[in-house]
Amino acid sequence: MPSRGSPVHQTNITASAAREASRVALVTCGALNGLDPDDELLLRPLKERGVRAEAAAWDDPAVDWAGYDLAVLRSTWDYATRLGEFLAWARRVPRLANPVAAVEWNTDKRYLRELAAAGVPTTPTTWVEPGGTWEPADDGPIVVKPSVSAGSIDSGRYGPDERDLAAAHVRRLTDAGRTVMVQPYLTAVDTAGETALVHLRGTYSHAIRKGALLTGPDTGVDGLYREEDISPREPSDAERDVAQRVLDALPFDRADLLYVRVDLIPDAAGEPVLLEVELTEPSLFLAHDERAPARLADAIVGSM
Repeated sequence: MPSRGSPVHQTNITASAAREASRVALVTCGALNGLDPDDELLLRPLKERGVRAEAAAWDDPAVDWAGYDLAVLRSTWDYATRLGEFLAWARRVPRLANPVAAVEWNTDKRYLRELAAAGVPTTPTTWVEPGGTWEPADDGPIVVKPSVSAGSIDSGRYGPDERDLAAAHVRRLTDAGRTVMVQPYLTAVDTAGETALVHLRGTYSHAIRKGALLTGPDTGVDGLYREEDISPREPSDAERDVAQRVLDALPFDRADLLYVRVDLIPDAAGEPVLLEVELTEPSLFLAHDERAPARLADAIVGSM
């Protein structure tokens, strides 16, 4: 065993001091005015690991991002209406999790076309670009939403007798220069819900069930997101398999991604298909797995 004055002991002291001086920004938005309650669960395990975590709004000009060892995107839920500004900010942050290349790719859901082409089972989608037209079909309920969105804002569900409302929704979005997604409403979600599988640095952590969100035409949302019905869930083998296929198809090394949330929904045959993959600012539902905050804290420390 080395003596207290040995070089090995001094190295340990230096490493410990460096860890104690570590600072992490948990990045939020000014509209939220602080951390989401779920993210507050991170503060204690990070402190126990010698890391001081602080809430910092991405659009606060007073924040010195270079003063943090890592900036972790958490609740930047207003980015969808300010995408250019948000991405310009992300490019300026010295150390960002997830990396800016993943954020740029993930903030527009047109990435689903790339994953579908790679063989990932995805929700069937018709894409309507700005200046394009869309002719509604007559059968089945559908969902209309923009390709850049968060919190299910600007999204609606329309039945066969509401096609005029759906067409007006599409026009409203395309007239604003936004790409539109039109998808069949997969009715199994009303009973089975969505399954969201959270992975930390490429390793599965936990999963939750999310109840159906869209109950009718888009009439606006008060706040930053639609309220969700969340409960813990053990994913099926089929869901785990699809989630792994999603991770394999991502154009990034999964080990470089602090977190990945894969949202799946049952199709008409009951098979899981990808609704979206979240690499930017997903809720990670830490409160629904008692060990999840510690796992995320370890992943953050390992990313610094």
